[in-house]
Amino acid sequence: MRIGIFRNPLKVSLTSLLAFLFLSGCLKIGVQQGEKVPEFQGQRAYQDVLYQLSLGPRIPGTEGHDQVVSWIESELKGAGWQVDGERTEINNKSVRNIIASRGGAENYILVGAHYDSRIYADQDPDQSLRGEPMPGANDGASGVAVLLELARILPAKANQNIKLVFFDAEDNGGIADWDWILGSQAYVRDAKVLPAVVVIVDMIGDADLQIYYERNSDPALREEIWRMAASLGYGDVFIPEERHSMLDDHTPFLEAGIPAVDIIDFDYPYWHTTSDTGDKVSPASLKAVGETLENWIIDFDSED
Repeated sequence: MRIGIFRNPLKVSLTSLLAFLFLSGCLKIGVQQGEKVPEFQGQRAYQDVLYQLSLGPRIPGTEGHDQVVSWIESELKGAGWQVDGERTEINNKSVRNIIASRGGAENYILVGAHYDSRIYADQDPDQSLRGEPMPGANDGASGVAVLLELARILPAKANQNIKLVFFDAEDNGGIADWDWILGSQAYVRDAKVLPAVVVIVDMIGDADLQIYYERNSDPALREEIWRMAASLGYGDVFIPEERHSMLDDHTPFLEAGIPAVDIIDFDYPYWHTTSDTGDKVSPASLKAVGETLENWIIDFDSED
């Protein structure tokens, strides 16, 4: 992703959570009272980050890219999701999105992250390293890890349709003839049915995690998610103040008129450097984002 102005924006414990909801009366309970919400495992998600790094660069057209695709698909199928690979071309580049589905094809929630890594670490403070590939621990692997853990733990809910989409070719804009967000552009171009709402997670593993409102994101949707985070005790992580304007995988959906939110901490000093490595990622940060999204998804009512 890159920072920039989007010129056409559109418009704990289970006991403590239930107590908050009962006392405040401001949120719905997404599961039946007394039903246990599966725990998001931050440590397991962190191991997924490290495994992705062990494959090397996940640059389109490389062995590491092929290996991460096979692994993601295997993990999703093992968790019981229907998995489809979307191969297409856009801007003369081959892209390969991975789509995991549950429920019907209409009126669905889409939660997405990009899985590719950047060809060059062109922001590295050491100029001699700027030709090296970017490891992509936080920028890439963290979002994938959150989606995979959600795939393992999300309880099935009647009449709730969900797609977890792993976007390809997001992160190589500004290099030769590449552009940004190719996978999500291709998805919006080719989808027979577009989602009801979209949530993108990107760069959400930073050990010093502070996620501000992204300026172009749908205001009502971002407020809903940030409110859920606060109810779970993550008010110090999800900060309800605007900070950056991003061109990211939510942008094509916004342009298509779909409410979309970018959950991103762009204040990350290792962005597009060789230092974006596993030691910069925190299991606690992955859990804060994953647990928030888990509860928001369970609570979501497409008819509201």
